[in-house]
Amino acid sequence: MQIGDLAEKSGLSTDTLRYYEKIGLLPKPLRDAGGRRIYDETILRWVDFLARLKSTGMGIRKRQQYAALRAKGAASLTARRIMLEEHRQKVSDDIAALADMLTVLDEKIDLYKRMEAGEPVDPAFESCARTEHGARPGLKGRTDDNRAGAGSRTDPKT
Repeated sequence: MQIGDLAEKSGLSTDTLRYYEKIGLLPKPLRDAGGRRIYDETILRWVDFLARLKSTGMGIRKRQQYAALRAKGAASLTARRIMLEEHRQKVSDDIAALADMLTVLDEKIDLYKRMEAGEPVDPAFESCARTEHGARPGLKGRTDDNRAGAGSRTDPKT
């Protein structure tokens, strides 16, 4: 397949594919008699894998290192495995951090729902909600909008 076909099938632009080739993420392709790049179908799996590594937060330099190891063939199997194990740990840590953040967001959403419904909430949570919306810490019930001369807006629902 030619570069346009690879671009269409991979979802990457031809410019991106040429750039990936230039920086070593893609192996140098064969060329036809007219000098056009010719790729076999196996390149699609490699491009897909590179995209997956990118989506997990692996930077371009690490992907270049991995591609260079891959180009060495079987001699680099251990190094590639170790590199992927290290990256897997980073992804696992990222997932745990995101799961923690989901819990924080869920708690905040639940707090707002309870406040909107007029339910009593723990004063510490209510104070937290006001602080998040502009109150200065240490100024109980005061928001930036109710300083001298401003209206009195202490309702955390606003």
